[in-house]
Amino acid sequence: MLEESVDYLVDSGLQTPLILIILIALEAVLSADNAIALAAIAQNLQDPKMQRKALNIGLIGAYILRISLIFTATWVVKFWQFELLGALYLLWLVYNYFTARETEETPEHNHHLSFSSLWQIIPTIAVTDLAFSLDSVTTAIAVSEDTWLIIAGGTIGIITLRFLAGLFIRWLEEYTHLEDAGFITVGFVGIRLLLKVFTPDELVPEWVTISAIFLLFVWGFSERNPIKDK
Repeated sequence: MLEESVDYLVDSGLQTPLILIILIALEAVLSADNAIALAAIAQNLQDPKMQRKALNIGLIGAYILRISLIFTATWVVKFWQFELLGALYLLWLVYNYFTARETEETPEHNHHLSFSSLWQIIPTIAVTDLAFSLDSVTTAIAVSEDTWLIIAGGTIGIITLRFLAGLFIRWLEEYTHLEDAGFITVGFVGIRLLLKVFTPDELVPEWVTISAIFLLFVWGFSERNPIKDK
């Protein structure tokens, strides 16, 4: 009886931090494509201070939406309409990005989305994170039934996302194809959500998604912009 109790305590003591580590790792893996999308949105503001402000406020809103999603996830997953809306929103972002680029007047202009004010960009950041979170929250719930663990993983994920997005803003200026790679990735995630709605029994394997995103990022970092003379 005592031995069983000790085993139970050991198992319980190890299980919680192990699950938390898994959730944090999942958030880190699933945040890379999200981070570059948020960075590209924030980059529409040319003032670095405004970019940081947009990310800070936008991700606070994103955190509130993500926590709301966690608490309502068991209800949300019953309605395919939420995933459809998320997919259409992400695909609209991609469409908006590539069509806006075609109408640019100057080739040196790098900010392709049609959002230019702080209060347009803040809700865009929050809603974009929510659309990306539909998949990651569902994955987290499959790993653990403890809401507080999922919230802890999500909290660390949002903090990680903030630092990654700030880093990507600098890289977007440095690498020629990174912004395009980021929005192609957003489109890929949108199509994956769309397929999940219409063909739920034939999901794209997770390894295919991760491999495709990895290859896109390799291409994104493959060429640096020429150094401008000061």
